[in-house]
Amino acid sequence: MATILEFGPFRLDGDAGILFHGAEPTALGQRAVLLLALLVRQAGVPVSKDALIEAAWPAQAIEDSNLTVQIAAVRRTLADISGEARWIETLPRRGYRYVGPTVTKSDPGPARTPQAPLLSLPDRPSIAVLPFTNLSGDAAQDYFADGMVDDIITGLSRINWLFVIARNSTFAYKGRAVDVKQVGRELGVRYVLEGSVRKTGTLVRITGQLIDASTGMHVWAERFDRRSEDVFALQDDIASSTVGAIAPSLRRAEINRVRRKRPDSLDAYDLVLRAQPDVDSGMPAQVTQALVLLERAIALEPAYALAHGNAAMCHHCLFLRAGLQETNREASIRHARSAIAHGQDDAPALTLAGFSIGMDGHDRSAAFIAFEAALAISPSSALTYILGSVMLGWGGEADRAIEWSEQGLRLSPFDPWAFAAFDAQAMGHFHRGRYEEACRAAYRSVQANPLHSITHVQLAAALAKLGRLREAKAAATRVLELHPTFRYGRQFQGVNCAPALASSLGDALRVAGLPE
Repeated sequence: MATILEFGPFRLDGDAGILFHGAEPTALGQRAVLLLALLVRQAGVPVSKDALIEAAWPAQAIEDSNLTVQIAAVRRTLADISGEARWIETLPRRGYRYVGPTVTKSDPGPARTPQAPLLSLPDRPSIAVLPFTNLSGDAAQDYFADGMVDDIITGLSRINWLFVIARNSTFAYKGRAVDVKQVGRELGVRYVLEGSVRKTGTLVRITGQLIDASTGMHVWAERFDRRSEDVFALQDDIASSTVGAIAPSLRRAEINRVRRKRPDSLDAYDLVLRAQPDVDSGMPAQVTQALVLLERAIALEPAYALAHGNAAMCHHCLFLRAGLQETNREASIRHARSAIAHGQDDAPALTLAGFSIGMDGHDRSAAFIAFEAALAISPSSALTYILGSVMLGWGGEADRAIEWSEQGLRLSPFDPWAFAAFDAQAMGHFHRGRYEEACRAAYRSVQANPLHSITHVQLAAALAKLGRLREAKAAATRVLELHPTFRYGRQFQGVNCAPALASSLGDALRVAGLPE
């Protein structure tokens, strides 16, 4: 998790490359932010010109005048906003030193972004399942505990009347001592499930307790002992018991809906669990690693829908971010079709497959059939809404894209895929000519995932439309740093961008300096 530097009225998120004044991002460019971050981290200590140049222009030979220009931009921004002139001192022939207000560091943890509204309780029972503590004494078993929780969340999400927070948001609390009342307030839920897993050899012991977050009172607690080959039955037991504790009058038929078809091979299941974090990263190098594990899982169990869905997403990432190679596009569609064929009761598999069919196969109708099927199975599937919002955004359905993205973020406020939801909002607002709103959404997308080039594309376009050309060109430069072969015409063709949106975005990106 990134560290936020706070000084005077400013907050600096170095990973996102954004300086904030209160809740609003400032106009300071990427290199200037890097310089300011180094100076602020070493507040009161001289920083040499060489160190500053290496921070902002790593391994590049540049003139000192470039540094002078960027430092001047930092000083001007800080002074104009704060009304105070004394922030950075020049040390002749030595470098510079930060001399402003005291600097404090904070871990943002899962705190909401400043613009996010407080969450009210839904009009139906709501629950968040926190990461279970791994008591096995072996950190390598974390993936097993995480996978256990993931399946419990998936099972609970199949209950139509239950509002379930996505695992990507609840896992923001992993490894932290938490107050369940605060968790309930932050996630907007009535109930919180927490527990622990101890795996020794073939034996697994899970303890779980359900707490009413509004009062802190325990609603239910149980301990389960199983052999690891019975792990799927164990997951169903816990999910069913939790649902029963929330609504004791629940019909047995509803509880049975928690149960779903499982992969026959525990080895294949284990491989998918290990691959999942790299799949979710959306980064080419990591998804390449994930594909090795997923291909092994599919070799063990050819009809494993979720393995195919994840493989489709990996190839989608490689297609868009590693050269638009036809082999990746074809593999994405092939695995997506397998996921749909074998995953009619698996919401995550249908979601990932629908996204690949729509984005890479350019069949949005088939994609939304898969999305609707996923939501019929799991109404609380945040990922379905988020990925659907991206497809709606590129398809030019601005209002629906914003609606779906907001629903996805409500279900999973701290989701690692939040950048994609904000990206969809930026596209929607851009398409409607609301460039200030598009810029704000794009900034939030960049902050959520500063290493994803598309987030900077949306930011460059919105800034260009606002006439903020210096900042737009800085964002465009960052796009090419992250994705040197980026060409917006090829990108629009790859995602089947709606013609009117492609024309407007293309005009803005051309002004920002990105190549067609």
